Parts: sequence; C-alpha cells; structure tokens
Amino acid sequence: MKKIFEVPLYPYKRHADEDASSPVRRKVVVIGAGPVGLAAAIDLAQQGTEVVVLDDNDKVSFGSRAICFAKRPLEILDRLGCGQPMVDKGVQWNTGKVFFDDRQVYEFNLLPEEGHKRPAFINLQQYYFEEYLVNRVRELQEQGAPIEIRGRNKVSAIGSHPTHAVLEIDTPEGSYTLEAEWLIACDGAGSPTRQMLGLDFVGRVFEDNFLIADVIMEADFPSERWFWFDPPFNKGQSALLHKQPDGVWRIDLQLGWDIDKEREKRPDNVIPRLKAMLGEDVKFELEWVSIYTFQCRRMEKFRHGRVIFAGDAAHQVSPFGARGANSGLQDTDNLCWKLKLVMDGKAPEGLLDTYDAERIHGADENILNSSRSTDFITPKSEISRVLRDAVLDLSEQYEFARPLVNSGRLSVPCTYDGSPLNSADALDGPDRTRPGSPCPDAPLGDGFLLDKLGDKFVLLTIDADAPDVIVEEGIEVTRLALSIKDDKTLALQQRYLGKHESGVYLIRPDQHVAARRPAFDENQFRHAIRRAIGKE
Repeated sequence: MKKIFEVPLYPYKRHADEDASSPVRRKVVVIGAGPVGLAAAIDLAQQGTEVVVLDDNDKVSFGSRAICFAKRPLEILDRLGCGQPMVDKGVQWNTGKVFFDDRQVYEFNLLPEEGHKRPAFINLQQYYFEEYLVNRVRELQEQGAPIEIRGRNKVSAIGSHPTHAVLEIDTPEGSYTLEAEWLIACDGAGSPTRQMLGLDFVGRVFEDNFLIADVIMEADFPSERWFWFDPPFNKGQSALLHKQPDGVWRIDLQLGWDIDKEREKRPDNVIPRLKAMLGEDVKFELEWVSIYTFQCRRMEKFRHGRVIFAGDAAHQVSPFGARGANSGLQDTDNLCWKLKLVMDGKAPEGLLDTYDAERIHGADENILNSSRSTDFITPKSEISRVLRDAVLDLSEQYEFARPLVNSGRLSVPCTYDGSPLNSADALDGPDRTRPGSPCPDAPLGDGFLLDKLGDKFVLLTIDADAPDVIVEEGIEVTRLALSIKDDKTLALQQRYLGKHESGVYLIRPDQHVAARRPAFDENQFRHAIRRAIGKE
C-alpha cells in the first residue's frame, strides 16, 4: 500500500487557460500548495473569492517536516473547516520535560487552565495536514466555491505591474501565461518567487547542524515534549523527542558545526546514533531523515505591490519552538480578510500595509525568541556554556531559574500592540484581551466562544445593550450578546471583564480585538470600525 506522500493528490490536468488566445486574468493566484498556501486559498474561497493555487508538485510533502501545531492555529483551522480531523488524528500534549545529562530538571504545562476547546499542541505529520487541507478544497469545490489546485504548474517567471502580476507557467504539456490581480507567494524558504523578483532575507544564519529522523517503533514514552541538554547519548549537544501518530517518533539530534551533511544522513551513520539514544535492543525503522541549520531571517517587507509573501517565503525561524507553520497560518489569517475588503472596494488598498506592520511585528517576535533559544541551546563560548549549565542545575531545585531555561520558547499567538487598526483601550480590563490581542476561547452553555465569533466583524457584548447590527462604511457588524449569568466556569468574566460588570468588544474577522469599552457608545464604535478597516 502506497503511503500518502507517494500518491498524487492534485495531478496535472490541462486547463482551458493554457489554450486561451490571450492571458486570462484571475482574481487571486497562490503559489505553493503547502499548508500556508492552501490555508490562504481556503480562507479566500470561503469568502467567495476566486482563487487558483499553482504548485510544481502534485503530492503532499515527504517526511514529517512541521509537526507541532499550536492552539491558536488549530482555532484558525476550525474556522477554515479542517481543525477537527487534525485533532482527531494528532497526538495531543500539554506537558514538556527538560533533562540535563541523565536527570530531569523540571517539567511545564503549556495549558494550565481549563475552558478551551483545543489543546496547547498536537503533533501531526505535515503530509496529513496537507491531505486534510486538500480534502477541504474538494469539499468547497463540491459546494461550488471558486477554488482550484493546479498540480505540476511551475511558475518560471513573474512580472510585477501596478494593477496585476504576470506569470509564466511551465506544465508537462508546455508553457502558458496567466495574470493575477493579486499574487500570494507561499512557496517556502527557498521561495523562487522571492528570487525572481530580486528580493532577499535579512537576519542570521547559525552554524550548528541538526539531524531530524522520523522513526517507526513501538515505545511506551508518554505524549510529551522531551528535550535533553548534554545527554549521555549525544554528549556536549542536545536532543528532542516528540510522539507522532502511526507509531512514528520525531527525533532531533544536534550534530555540531563542521560536518559532512550527506554522509551524516546515511543510515549507517544515523542508526548508531539512534541506538545510543533508544537502546541497542529497541527495534525501529527509519522513515525519513534530514539535516537542517538554524536560520532566523525575514524579508524587509512582505508586501510588494500586488505580490504578497506569507509563511517561510517571508520569514524563517529555527524549528525549536514550532514557530514556522504556526506563524504562517497566522499570516494568512491576518491577510485574507483585509485582501477581501480591498478587492470588494470596502477598504483602501493601504489596509494591506497593516499586514506588513502586524505580521512583521509577529515575525520579529518569533525571530527574537528563536534566536535566544538557539543561543541557549548552542552556546558559542565556554563561559556561555558554563552559565547555561549553571541555570540548568539550579532549575532542578529552584523555580526562579526555570524561566531562564530556553529549550525553544514554544509558539504563542502574537498580540498586535501598536497596530494602526487598534482603538485606544477604554476598558482597563484583563491584559490578555487588550486591543490587538487574539481572543482567548471560553466555554459557553452551548459551545465555545471562538466558534460563535466566526470570521466576520462582531460586536461582542457581555451584559451590555447594543444594536443587533451596525453598518458602517459598508461593513456589517453583527452582535453576539452574552451574559455572565450563563458563565458557569467564570472564564468569560476572568478573560474579558476582570473587575468590570459589563463590556463591549469589537472583534475583527481574524478574531483579534480591535476595540473595547465598558458600555456601548455608538459614535466611538463607528470610529473603531473605520479605524479597523484602515479608514481612520
């Protein structure tokens, strides 16, 4: 039986666009059928926007690649209609453990509070994730949504113009030209789109190399993240272990600086390393092996006229921290509602500049945390190593030292502090729901809050009066009326009101807070809506 990554899921079929007498213009073209590109396409198609995905492959990715998916991206995937299969198949975990040499120095819980629909993290091979996204595309197609994936359509040249982009596309049956009103580049860290437009990254490339191995074995390790500093089986280096579905375990082993990458990937070199870690008697099978180096870089701008970059094409971080695919999904979550408003003429094109402002802020936050993780995991001097090891020793007995341990600060959603779309905070409520923040979930009597917010502008009222609908600048904002009387767990009170008895929130389509006040003030909220769409 063939494995999923060996089967074409979107095989090449000749399209009428290839035989057109002049180039056909499409509303949105996405380059790259990986997780970020497919998420962008699904998001736009659910809003009724015509979108074409081009990919030079016709299969899902080989190897586990991105495997850790955090709570916030799972909530985004719920809105895209494919969160549940991810959670059903994935290995759920909240606990992480840190080891130094052969002893555990401490453990942590990434979701210590109750009242959330989704877990802190799941582990799931990227090829399953891509399969579920492709399945969702097919569901949308059956419903008549204007979305398609064109496999084995390789973009070979791009011309950028003020009103559109022009793409030269190679297929098994020849080449053709396509125009796009908007082009979203999600073609990965090596981004041919970025190279064709003469754009580049800025940032740091670290010298250390890490071996990734997907190992099929039967083991009784718990569903937790285990990280070792200086373990007996990889002295002077580090190691990481994650459980995946289907009896697959992800192992990362630090190798050092000056290595022969091709030689290190050979099974006769990989297997002895794994036996030293797992034990000579453990039976296992190698499914996939790769070597990577840490890179913490980004483009100076993500938007270049009608071409917009997202995911690894726009920014790269080290794998420790699960910030790659997770931040890419937050890119498209930020971008697509803005692009839809601009295309519909309901917002100025300048709204897309806030994608740059907000997601560059997110990328810089990820790069900062990722660089700090890398410096802690791979000390660059003897004194740095001595200090690092002292922190690890202290963390076993003293709680104050544990926040200093950095085995990869795990992905958390970005708060857009200082965004031009935020209105001034008029509630003085809980810090976690200040303007710019992603809405935390909360259990309601008949479900969960985020499911009810959906993907439109919402006026969330908690024990406050307001109109059921506000229309401002062509934007229809519907009210979601809640009451603390129904808040059995007090999660709504604690997360949205704090010391206050009532509150009113303006929530963006990406479920970030745009404004909040203790009571409804029509004039103030109309201003907040205009600000949130870039008109103030």
